[in-house]
Amino acid sequence: MPQLFALLLGSTAEAARPALQAIPLEAQLLFIGVVFLGTLIISRFSIRIGIPAVLGVLVLGLMINIQGLDVGHTEVESVHTFALALLLFYAGLTTDIQAIRGFVEYGLILAIGGVAISTLVLGTAIFWLCSATGLTLAPGLNETMPIGAAFLVAACLGSTDAGATLSVLRQVQRLVPERVRHLLEFESSVNDPAALILYSICLSLFAVSHSQTEPLTGSMHGMVVDAFGDLLQKLGSGLLVGVGFGYIAKIIVNRFVVDKEQLLIVAMSLAFMDYGCAHFLDGSGYVAVYVTGVFMTNLHYKDPRFNHETIHRVLLPFNTMTEISIFLLFGLVVNPADLLPCLPAGLGTAAALMLLARPLSVACFQRFSPFNRRDSTLIAWCGLRGAVPLALSFQVSVAIPTLKGLDPAISTELSQNCQSIVFIAVMANLLIQGLSLPPICRWLNAPPAPASSS
Repeated sequence: MPQLFALLLGSTAEAARPALQAIPLEAQLLFIGVVFLGTLIISRFSIRIGIPAVLGVLVLGLMINIQGLDVGHTEVESVHTFALALLLFYAGLTTDIQAIRGFVEYGLILAIGGVAISTLVLGTAIFWLCSATGLTLAPGLNETMPIGAAFLVAACLGSTDAGATLSVLRQVQRLVPERVRHLLEFESSVNDPAALILYSICLSLFAVSHSQTEPLTGSMHGMVVDAFGDLLQKLGSGLLVGVGFGYIAKIIVNRFVVDKEQLLIVAMSLAFMDYGCAHFLDGSGYVAVYVTGVFMTNLHYKDPRFNHETIHRVLLPFNTMTEISIFLLFGLVVNPADLLPCLPAGLGTAAALMLLARPLSVACFQRFSPFNRRDSTLIAWCGLRGAVPLALSFQVSVAIPTLKGLDPAISTELSQNCQSIVFIAVMANLLIQGLSLPPICRWLNAPPAPASSS
């Protein structure tokens, strides 16, 4: 976690400033300890009132809100790459093929096709909300919402968070079928890499990659061909690297691991090597680490102590630390004053996500679903967003200035406001759906009213 702590302590360049030099290292370590202990306390409080613990951590970061960090894009890029790689690797580790037998095909369709439909619907809704209704993303300017920015924000919000959803469902565990919980966990695992790939496609389609003098039709055709060619390259290389490291993991565990605690070292080392090798082979490191996680947790080892549950338990604390750090750091570096101008657009985006995009993405594939209407209604409402959209929002802020046809005069402000929209949408989604899930579960499982006698 070195990059995460580096942001809390300040970058190397900042350490040279007199203001930070005046703060003893011991005081900085004391601050970090108090903050992370505070996340434990506020997480417990959040669970008691029925909202996801990560939302409480996010609010804690906003309350502290250290603007003196002045984090640059380089540090942010390192943190989000580091965190996303670990989150996706753990998502692969939690994909238990045995637990999802009977609905694996539907889970894949919902995770991949659902993300695509949700992004398409949400991107269109954001573009309409921020253009046709006048909810501009650049306060004080008359520029409308670029369609490329709308779809980048939508792709950013495409991934659901299994941890946030399941933490809320634990309050009504007896009312939720076990198969529904397994589906939600599997979908959240698979739609993480799906959302990242879709984000890359949107970036390839809308980012500047051709000269302005090229004919429009030829430019669009070239952009589509390049985007899908790059997608196939990254998917293929990432898949091959992921499968290869999955079997390497089996060899290492069988020959060198003697205690289950050593699985953490093996898993972390392979995840980083996996991502690096995929990058140098022009593949998707995120796809590679996810595939390696899937193989590592579903292969059989010589020692019966090493299985899906053991690997899951060993990596869970580190994954929890990574997820909490993302929410905490986001709250620390976001200025609450920057959120106010984007509040209408952010709340509109959250409403479109919860009431339109997510339900449509589930309803479109109902014919393939082995679940009844009641369970499908619950699945449609269990679409909480979490760490992956927040981590991707840093990429959005960097990608916005590269959009084709964007006025450079508003690129900086537009980047900040797109990031704010993602932040507001995630907060509203966690709060509203987190509080409403338990009563909805009780309502869906309520016995029918007795018929009145005439």
